[in-house]
This record gives sequence, C-alpha cells and structure tokens, in this order.
Amino acid sequence: MELKGERITIAPLKLEDAYFLREWGVHDNPLLGDYNLPDVTLRDLEIWYYNKIRKNNNKYFSIFNEENRLIGYMGIKNIRRIFKDSVLGIVLDPNYINRGYGTEAIKTFLDYYFNVMNMKKLYLEVAMFNKRAIRCYEKCGFKIVDSYLGEFFDQYIDKSNPYYVSEESSFVIIDEKIYNYIYKMKIDKGTYLKERDKIGAYNAKDKTRPVT
Repeated sequence: MELKGERITIAPLKLEDAYFLREWGVHDNPLLGDYNLPDVTLRDLEIWYYNKIRKNNNKYFSIFNEENRLIGYMGIKNIRRIFKDSVLGIVLDPNYINRGYGTEAIKTFLDYYFNVMNMKKLYLEVAMFNKRAIRCYEKCGFKIVDSYLGEFFDQYIDKSNPYYVSEESSFVIIDEKIYNYIYKMKIDKGTYLKERDKIGAYNAKDKTRPVT
C-alpha cells in the first residue's frame, strides 16, 4: 500500500524508517516536550517499532516528503472492524511543522480510510493548548465532540514559562497534580463525502486492494 498526495507519500511503517527518527528536531515549546525523542539507541527504536506494530488492531504508516525524507508517522489505533472505526494519531518532525505536510497527509489518508478501507468513523484526541494541531484537524473536517481532563506528562514544568502562562486556562491543578484539557474530535464518512470538496481532500492514489 502506498498513498500519494501532492507532496507527500504515505507507506506502511518499516523498521528502517524508525531509525531515521534519531535525526528529528525537537520542539522549543515545553508543552510539546512529550513529542521530543530523547537520545535513543538503535535497540530502543527497534523496541519502539515492534511495540507499535505487534497489535492486530493498530496500523502505522510513514510519511515522506517530496525529497523522500521521513518527516512523520501516523497510525490508526483501537481498530474496531465491526463498528468500522478507529483512533488517529500523527506525529511530525518538528523541523517540518507549519508547512502543511500534516494537513496534506491526513487529507490523503482520509480518502483511503473511508473509500478503500471502507471505515465509517475516525476519532482523535488533542490537547486544548495545541492550537496548531486543532486548526489542522479542523481543516481536515474533524469536529470537537467532547473533552476531558488528563494528567499532564510533565508534573515539574516551570509554571512561569511563557508557553505555560499563555495557555494557563488549558490546565487545572488538583491535589497538587497538573491536568490539562483534552479534546475528542471526530469525522464520519457521511460528513467526509459531503464536505470533501470544501475540505480539499486528495484522492488517494493507492496501489493495493481494500484492507479489511
């Protein structure tokens, strides 16, 4: 399976792709520090890779740019074939954010997800403070359907940091623990088919038969 957008290519995640994660940049924003890859060994990446692909109800994909460089990966988790739904996750190399690659990758994948895999609903979760990601998802047709408080990954974050201060309303402290609001977002096949021209969805140029 290989999907082609205007600039990006999506293909199944391979072990050799995972090795290139060591070359990725890091986020300056400490609120996004959970997406930064620490100094990892090849063995660490092998363990990471096999943990990703070992479950039958997960599928992971590599995202390459027009220079055939690995700039991200995405996955659908908790695939429920009876209900025809799953949960989307996407991570980009910080060096390649704010260039439209993430939006293009999702729009390309949506066509494959709904029209080739024949799925009905796609969910995702995103932190309220991650406004860049929320805008991306909204451009792709996702709507906020719910929210909840989740424990923040960095309980020792400097609360005087400008990034934290600017998004302080996204956080709640309960019993000295830091929590942040998480949005649940969804797009369904009916909405996608109705609005794909407005969304600007890409037709997935797929070389395989539907995945069931």
